[in-house]
Amino acid sequence: MSLKESSAVGVFNSHLDAENAVRELQKSGFDMQKLSVVGKDYHSEENVVGYYNTGDRVATWGKFGLFWGWIWGLLFGSAFFLIPGIGPIMVGGPMVSWIIGALEMSIATGGLTAVGGALASIGIPKDSVIQYETALKADKFVLIVHGTQQELEKAKNILVGNKAEHTDIHNMSVAHYPM
Repeated sequence: MSLKESSAVGVFNSHLDAENAVRELQKSGFDMQKLSVVGKDYHSEENVVGYYNTGDRVATWGKFGLFWGWIWGLLFGSAFFLIPGIGPIMVGGPMVSWIIGALEMSIATGGLTAVGGALASIGIPKDSVIQYETALKADKFVLIVHGTQQELEKAKNILVGNKAEHTDIHNMSVAHYPM
């Protein structure tokens, strides 16, 4: 991420709305390696939930298995985490390495989860971090787009046009993470 890049964040009520936003961003030419999606995958105790990665193939099970398999095929990086305070989450994109970095640096403090620590590490303000953690707890999906201010204005319009319940642009003056 360059010094002039910031983040647009959209909160979606459903995986379908988040998926439509990702598709629209892809059609508009956004770099898929600069997108992250975080959300839960609902399951009942009778069904297996999980995923595996062999070679270039990623497979997943659960209610949103097809959604996560598709997202992971587009985005750079994928993971499943069990986050205390939030529960099981699926993550696609650079957010995976930010969460791992937060866990390795033990920055999940001050009431923030590892997800919150990851978001804070890239310059998202604590009040917004708490809002995104609350959305994840409520089984919503968070889509993060990185780019220049001009790209993010375009991305925000796409997020809103695809039923984002809430969107923010977070301007960062310093690069906080490697890409």
